[in-house]
Amino acid sequence: MSQDVLFEQNGPTATITLNRPDKLNAWTKAMRDELIAHLEGLKGNDEIRSVILTGTGRAFCAGQDLAETAGMNPEDHASAEAWIDGFDRLYRAVRNLDQITIAAVNGVAAGSGFQYALLADLRVGDSQVRMGQPEVLSGIPSITGIWAMWSILGKSKTAQFVLTGELVNAEEAQRLGLLNYVADDGGTLAYAQDLASRLSLLPPGAVRLTKNRLRSLEDDDLTDAMAEAKRVHREAYGTGEPQREMARFLAGRR
Repeated sequence: MSQDVLFEQNGPTATITLNRPDKLNAWTKAMRDELIAHLEGLKGNDEIRSVILTGTGRAFCAGQDLAETAGMNPEDHASAEAWIDGFDRLYRAVRNLDQITIAAVNGVAAGSGFQYALLADLRVGDSQVRMGQPEVLSGIPSITGIWAMWSILGKSKTAQFVLTGELVNAEEAQRLGLLNYVADDGGTLAYAQDLASRLSLLPPGAVRLTKNRLRSLEDDDLTDAMAEAKRVHREAYGTGEPQREMARFLAGRR
């Protein structure tokens, strides 16, 4: 295992940390594969009752590392579909856990990193957090993002997020239901650890059955979203527009 994804167990709580702070924890395929391995390893682990997902530095996760996808071949439809399949595996690995999951959103959560936070059962945010879905700014259609936000935000706000690319602050994120709790600046992980410790005392059977029902309400929509993501991304990347916009963004950042 690399040092880009860290795993720690403290009593009944496991903490999985994205650890690429120089890149705002933007993830690569290798990072996601490692993260999936950690998550799938928790399935059926009765010793662990709660799982904290967080990041190091000033970001939770800035989403996809654009340097990895900017050069995607417009004709390579198989690679585009495999990319979506990887996110499907990641999202289901989080959702399928019987343990209560808590996203400790310590900083920026954007794009697929924002969606990753929304997969958790509960979210604690730093008071300085910024959250949103800016994929359209890089020429990337937000399809799974619509699914992730819809049940929380509804049509009007979901449309606003995916079409403007705006990021919201912690106060607005909590008002909208994107965050359940807001911690003091720098206190997000401690808040999440205290919450996880208390929730770990809940009867595990009741937690598992409740989570099963919550999961079942959205499973069909997730399957549809992933199928549509493949179709839409195949069309989008086939035009070369996302690659051009990502290259322009990366050039500007340098």
